[in-house]
Amino acid sequence: MQHLTKETIHIYWQHLLEYKGVALTIAGLSIVSSICNTIAPLYIKQLLDAAASNQPSNVLMGILLLFMFFTTARMITRRGTYFILAYVDSSVMRDLSNTCFAYLHKHASTFFANSFVGSLVKKVNRFYRGYETLYNHIVMDFFPIVVEIIAMMIVLSYRSLWLSVIIAVWVFIYVLVTYLFNRYKLRYDIEKSIQDTKVTGVLADTITNHENVKLFAGYDREVARLAKENSKLQKMRLFTWRLGDAFETIQVATMMLLEFGMYYVAIGLYSDGTITIGDFALIQAYLVHVFSRLWSLGHTMRNIYEGMAEANEMTEILLTPLEIKDYSKAKPLNVKKGEIVFDKVTFNYNKTRTVVPRLSLTIPAGQKVALVGSSGAGKSTLVKLLLRTHDTTKGKIYIDKQRIDRVTLESLWENIGMVPQEPVLFHRTLMENIRYGKPDATNEEVIEAAKLAHAHEFISNFPDQYNTYVGERGVKLSGGERQRVAIARAILKNAPILLLDEATSALDSESETYIQDALTTLMKGKTVLVIAHRLSTIMKMDRIVVLEEGTIIEDGTHQELLELHKGTYQKLWNLQVGSFTA
Repeated sequence: MQHLTKETIHIYWQHLLEYKGVALTIAGLSIVSSICNTIAPLYIKQLLDAAASNQPSNVLMGILLLFMFFTTARMITRRGTYFILAYVDSSVMRDLSNTCFAYLHKHASTFFANSFVGSLVKKVNRFYRGYETLYNHIVMDFFPIVVEIIAMMIVLSYRSLWLSVIIAVWVFIYVLVTYLFNRYKLRYDIEKSIQDTKVTGVLADTITNHENVKLFAGYDREVARLAKENSKLQKMRLFTWRLGDAFETIQVATMMLLEFGMYYVAIGLYSDGTITIGDFALIQAYLVHVFSRLWSLGHTMRNIYEGMAEANEMTEILLTPLEIKDYSKAKPLNVKKGEIVFDKVTFNYNKTRTVVPRLSLTIPAGQKVALVGSSGAGKSTLVKLLLRTHDTTKGKIYIDKQRIDRVTLESLWENIGMVPQEPVLFHRTLMENIRYGKPDATNEEVIEAAKLAHAHEFISNFPDQYNTYVGERGVKLSGGERQRVAIARAILKNAPILLLDEATSALDSESETYIQDALTTLMKGKTVLVIAHRLSTIMKMDRIVVLEEGTIIEDGTHQELLELHKGTYQKLWNLQVGSFTA
């Protein structure tokens, strides 16, 4: 994976600019706090010099009050910085999280098919927390120490230019070496972050498939698999931590050398009468402060680079062009009739395997068409192309003579209702799940849709009825119950175009009878495209289109196709139904 630190910082900066006024206020307070922090030790020096020269107590008290003034000012500005920083941090982190969420959802279905949900969640969390790490350390650590070291060098240069030069050279070397070390360590931090994400993905995948783990006695295998990935992560963590510990040892040694060098020069200056006893206190105060700040700076830089390494994965996602997006001049889809036209449509999977070769199909407004064929014939692909979860390789698709790749995706989806074969529900209440088809629907409208879908009967038996939570992906409901909730959602949406992917497959015979009645009502006045596996459910369709390898090989009514001698539909019908009527 490439290093995307600059790109990550750019994204953070763009979001921070929304609060530039407050950010400048924070910078101003930080500068004032740093200057007060540099000035305060000067009064300790004056206090010692005054005491050594037997100055009266009122003079000593005056110096002490000035010391307290700058110390108090430093504390107030420092706390003020934290107070305002909390607002900026929380606001930018919220905005970054929203940006990640919005961009993730704009990615195509193939993106999510190739990603673990748990890993994506972790990447989002790491990304906005990376901002918190970066900005907080810059504002509260890096920026103040730059101001303070410059101020300290100015103060010390008035006492002795050598003292100022020694600190300047030492700080430059210290910061440069720290920077180079963290740059070297960054690649290992990124590898560690990738492995951490992999562990999260394995964990999420195993938990999602907990039933398979039990049914196939896979407990020991899954535990061993996670343990193997965790061991890799542990080794990476240990290596990076030991790198940090080794470097800290070097830092301590350089600090000892600086302290020795400063006092060695100070003793010579004192012997010459250039500095006073109070200057020793000033030097000590500055050294302690510089060591404290730079020791923190070493940790700060490591934390920043680790944060950037962890944010790297999400940045890569944000910089990945969307596979499917709105045309720059896209307009909302206006559906008055609902005619669908596939015009010489070709679709290649992974640019190598042709799934649909130059298919042309016109579905007049209000017509009910079933797509039939063996697995891999291209039925689901046509539906995905109509929904633009995939784009055509060649050819165009029209709805009421409007190219679907020239209208907004949201308007396209608003005009299409769908009942999938395996509906997935939100971990929300039944009321919320059904209302998702029409967000402004009243409770009465939701209940009426549930009745039409024959979902009201089982919902009424729950203690909390429509306020019952269905569990993640709807696991608390049976397959048939989920199917009926999905049908109720489609009934409530009432879109002019309806897609049914074997919408009654998970129902028992009695429920299927009820649902067929509900679907008949639902399909009135709509253009309907049905993916059919059970041919008994499509006998009353206006047309049946038989596909084979993405090509239309038969097209007609149920009766017309049965009359075709040695027709594919006839063979499929005999296999599924004929044996029961013989």
